[in-house]
This record gives sequence, structure tokens and C-alpha cells, in this order.
Amino acid sequence: MLDLVDDASRLQRNDSIMALVPTPTVDVLPRRFADFDTLGEALDYAALSVRGLNFHDARGSLARAYPHSELRADAIANARRLIAMGIKPGDRIALVAETGPHFAALFFGAIYAGAWPVPLPLPTSFGGKESYIDQLAIQLSSSEPLLFFYPVELEEMCVAAAARRGVRAISFESFEAYEMVEAELPKAGPDDIAFLQYSSGSTRFPHGVSVTHRSLLSNLAAHAHGMQFEPLDRCISWLPWYHDMGLVGCLLSPIASQMSTDFIKTEDFARRPLAWLDMISRNPENTISYSPTFGYDICARRMSSQTRASDRFDLSRWRLAGNGADMIRPDVMQAFVDAFSEAGFRATAFQPSYGLAEATLAVSIMPPGEGIVVELVEETQLSGGDYSQDRPRRYRAIVNCGKPVRDMRVEVRDDDRAPLPDRMIGKLWAKGTSIMPGYFRDKEATDACMVDGWLDTGDMAYLSDGYIFIVGRAKDMIIINGKNHWPQDIEWAVEQLPGFKAGDIAAFAITTPGGEDAPAVLVQCRTSDPAERARLRDQIREKVRSITGMHCVVELVPPRTLPKTSSGKLSRAKARNLYLSGVIQGYDIAA
Repeated sequence: MLDLVDDASRLQRNDSIMALVPTPTVDVLPRRFADFDTLGEALDYAALSVRGLNFHDARGSLARAYPHSELRADAIANARRLIAMGIKPGDRIALVAETGPHFAALFFGAIYAGAWPVPLPLPTSFGGKESYIDQLAIQLSSSEPLLFFYPVELEEMCVAAAARRGVRAISFESFEAYEMVEAELPKAGPDDIAFLQYSSGSTRFPHGVSVTHRSLLSNLAAHAHGMQFEPLDRCISWLPWYHDMGLVGCLLSPIASQMSTDFIKTEDFARRPLAWLDMISRNPENTISYSPTFGYDICARRMSSQTRASDRFDLSRWRLAGNGADMIRPDVMQAFVDAFSEAGFRATAFQPSYGLAEATLAVSIMPPGEGIVVELVEETQLSGGDYSQDRPRRYRAIVNCGKPVRDMRVEVRDDDRAPLPDRMIGKLWAKGTSIMPGYFRDKEATDACMVDGWLDTGDMAYLSDGYIFIVGRAKDMIIINGKNHWPQDIEWAVEQLPGFKAGDIAAFAITTPGGEDAPAVLVQCRTSDPAERARLRDQIREKVRSITGMHCVVELVPPRTLPKTSSGKLSRAKARNLYLSGVIQGYDIAA
């Protein structure tokens, strides 16, 4: 079988020179939904098809078609180069997760060599050069790789980070010239580690999630069955490959289910977000695409000053518009529907989900066609307090994140780990085949979140008729005078004021100089007029007080100050640390 794959790869490589065409959506190869023992076996089978990966430029034009057969041939060549360099099963190989053939071929090359690939992030706009070098150096120190691969355009920063940790650094582009050895490739087992996944919030104390082949393939099969993959489905993605939703959900899952996928780089999406929708419109076979809330938000905002959506887009074939990776905002989802319904987008295409790297990816997925389902929950239920007759009732919209995926059990528990009945809010715990065996070389962190095979997700939730409703992160909760307050409520309140948007506000608890606990609210402010800043600060204070009944500390900070995780989510914990350490300082506004 493998010789046939190699022959197919050579034929398709020659064909691609003659004409640049995307890999097909349809194939005669019998479809298998990730029912393999290892990831290498999944690619072996996918390589028998004519489907593959397709890389597009910033304007959405096809730049490289990369059939699965060609990916496999390149990966095996890379495996033999790694073995020639002395790489053995269990060694770590760090790779900057650039969206492109180089990373994909080296990721799978490490898999075929029995090594553990470690995807590392690309630079973000926050923090600059030194911050990125620090982040790389910390994750290199945690994973202890023997080799570190990077795109040549990031050479200065990557070499600097590698030098701090004594790791050999090699550019993707130069590795193709290294010699191969004709050696038999090691055979992995289902319970062997496939790769290490660092969660998007990993900074000073990174946690590398150990992902086994068994847990990975179990979760990939759960995607296929939960999303009800169809023969004519095709995926499109701009999500970064250093984040679990981009890597597992949009690269590995389509390969394990033999689906063609179209990619644009995350930075290209950030510059031209509507190119994502252009690609869906130009190729009606693109039926599946995922995004965090902010991706839908930025597209809806960009359309506000554009022509009619129906003049530019055709989104009628978009079957599954997945949403995950952060708190799902029903108002943002409705704004997207309002902006693009005339272009054929259906609200029922939305597919909320919930997951985390410690569960490989998916914990729950909404059944296709059910769309966004919202329940209004009274704020005293969320805070654990008693309803006060002195204040009007206020409600928050909580989005249904679907049902547990195949082979996944969930429970909502109280502080004593006792299961709670339906519609009672507590900590969400999960258990299943795709739950991690633990963090890499961090037993203390593993023991802190895992008990008898159950994972404490760190998220607050409630169950209702088999569906999961996520309320928020337990560690983000602000507790003042014994009452719980969700930072999202404070942030959303400020967003309602003119001139502010999602991502401009970070709320967290601090201790004031007088020794009292209080919420602090950092707000990115774009005005330079001191009088206007003072007015805005007072307006924000009053808005927060009217919503929560609390007085708060308000700091107006420059635009692009608030830190984000590698997946683009606001990092409240990092914002708080930077504020308390004096790195983030507010404008000097006269009292």
C-alpha cells in the first residue's frame, strides 16, 4: 500500500507543476472517521485519496495545493532526516507553527520518527520582539526539545530564544538539504505520546498537555460524528496551528477523516477578515469553518461600511459555522446574522462548542442545525447570592454549548466535588478517552486538576437536559465581600458605552492601598483630550456601579495595551499581573 502512495505522490507532484488547482472535494476512497490506532496510520490512509491541504495568499488566491499523498512523502523524508540526526522516539521537536507545508511536513515527520512535535506560537502584536523571545525561551525550557525549527523570516528572534536554552535551531527552508538515512521507521502504539500541546494562556508557567495517539484519535472521531461530516464537506480555516482548535480541529481532524481543507494565514485574516468569507463564497464546496466569537465580530463590523452583503458574498452553502475557544456572545452572533443573512447565511448554521487542550479539544458540540440557543439566568444565581428587593432583577444570556461528544462524560460539581443536579451552577468536570494523561513533567499541576481520571476544567457551568451551559472561568471570578461577580458582566457593561468594543476592557480584582478588595477595570482609550478622558472615566465608574453596585478603580490605558493569549483571547490574569507590576499604567488624569 505504501508504494502505491509514493507513486500517487509523484504523479500529483508532477501534475501540480502543470496546473495550480485545488485538491478535490470528492473522492472514491471509502470514508473512515478517524478509526485508526495512530496519527501516522491516519495520514497513511488519507494519502490514498486525492484530497489534501490547500494554502491561499492574503487575497484568498490558491498559492499551493498539497495533496495528502505529497504531505506523507515529505513527512517520511523528514522523518529519515531526523533519524539521521540521532532523533529517537520520545525526543521533542519544537516547531514554530506557521500555516504552511513546511510545518505540516515536519510535524508529521516527527510523528513518523516517533518523536513528539511541540507547536510553538508565532509573534503577536503585543509585547514586541523581546516578549516573543521570552515566550519561546520559556516554552523551550519547559519542553526540552533537541531541535527547534522556525521560518526563516523569524530567524533573529528564534535563534536568540534557542541560544538562551542551548537548543539547536534550524530553519524550515534549510532542512530540506539535510541528508536522509534509509532506516525502518519506528512503530508507535495507541498509548504513546503523539505531541505536546501548550494551552493558549501558557506564559510564565507553561503547561504542556501530553496528547496520546489514543486520546487524539478518539477526539477526532468525536468531531466527525458530532459534526456529522458529509461526503461533500470541505473545510476552510484561518485559525492558528499553535492553538488546539486550529491544529486539532482544522488540520488533524480533516486529515483523519480524509477531507480537503483550504487555509489562509491568521495574520492575513487579521488584515483582511472578509477574505475568509470571499473564499467561502467563491468555492461553494466550503461547508465547514470555525471561529472564536471575535472572528464573527470583526467581519460584521467590517460590513457596516461596505456595500450590501448579497452583492459580494454567497454563504448559502455554509453548513456548519462553528464557534468556540472563548465565551460565545449571542449579541455578536446576532450581529453577524443581521449583516450576512441577505447573502444566504442561516442562523441555524451556527454550531457552538466547548473544549480545552486538556481534553485534546472538544468536550461538547451542538447538534447540527440547532444553532445558538440562549437561556437567561438571573445574576444572583450566577453569583451564588440572594436576590435583593432593593435592586431590579438583571439577567445574563448564557449560550448552550451542546452535548458531550462521543466517549465523554461530564458532571457539574460543588466545592466538595459532589455532583449537582440540573440547572445548578458549579465546576464542570469531564472524563473520557480524549482526556489527557497529564501535563508534561508536571505532576503537581496534573494532580491539582485530575482526580480518578476526571478533569477539573476550571470552568463554571450548569447542565440542562443533557446540554452544557458554560458560565465563565472560575479563576477569573471577582469575589468582593463574599459575593461573586463575573468579569464578563463588567466588561460587557462598559462595551455598551459609545466608542468601546469587545477586547477593549479587562476587569479583575485588586486590593486597594486602603486594604479593601475592589474591581479594577482597564479600558483602552483612544482619545487624547484630558477632559474627555476624565469624563469617560466617570462614565465608566457609574456604568459599573449601576450594574454591580460596586465602586471600581478605572484606568484608561493606550490602545493595544491589553495582552492577548496566542489564540487572540483577552488574558485577564496577565493584564492583572502587568498592572500590579507597573508595566501597564493608566493615563495621568487629574482627579
